[in-house]
Amino acid sequence: MSKLILLVEDNSSDEKLTVLALGKCEVENQIAIVRDGAEALDYLFARGSHAGRDPGTLPALVLLDLKLPKIDGLEVLRHIRANDQTKSLPVVILTSSKQDDDIAEGYASGANAYVRKPVDYSEFVKTAKALGIFWLLLNETARPGVSR
Repeated sequence: MSKLILLVEDNSSDEKLTVLALGKCEVENQIAIVRDGAEALDYLFARGSHAGRDPGTLPALVLLDLKLPKIDGLEVLRHIRANDQTKSLPVVILTSSKQDDDIAEGYASGANAYVRKPVDYSEFVKTAKALGIFWLLLNETARPGVSR
């Protein structure tokens, strides 16, 4: 079964590299790409240019860059965690930032994981494959509306 990944990335080179690397994984998936924080929230909450999208169909995984135009990645993450529909959505921060403050703030804001983008292409492919296998095949997620 194909699962949707939402890639939130403003750098076109990193976007292409991520899509290529995920394509080399043995995980069948669709990738929706948005290029800034405002568009990410519009996509997730089916508003603005994404108003025609079914808001009940959420991605299985969000790969979120931190340094984004309009609304930064940490603020996007806070909005995701503040909404009942999206609060349990797996969000992996995928960024080139190595700053300890970004890592700490990412986890404090509710990131499920913080992964630095490898510079080397073969390492990036390995990283993407590991992310895909874990988050799309092995990880079990809560369905919206299901509570204890």
